[in-house]
Amino acid sequence: MSILYKAAGWGSIFAILALIVTFLKQIIALVSWLLALLSFLMFAIKIAIVLAFVALIAGVGFVILRSWKTDRQAKS
Repeated sequence: MSILYKAAGWGSIFAILALIVTFLKQIIALVSWLLALLSFLMFAIKIAIVLAFVALIAGVGFVILRSWKTDRQAKS
């Protein structure tokens, strides 16, 4: 009988270890998914910042060209 108790003891330890390993694999998968989502959001924010600066530079260039055009028409 004591052999069965010893075998059951080791079996339960192995079962707990298997559950812990499975749990850790799920946690790692969740963290990697969250990191992928975070990296996508950071990429989207970077693209938005770059587009905002391009729009700002284009707006400044448009204002400069428009004022230059009105100054040339006023001199004529």
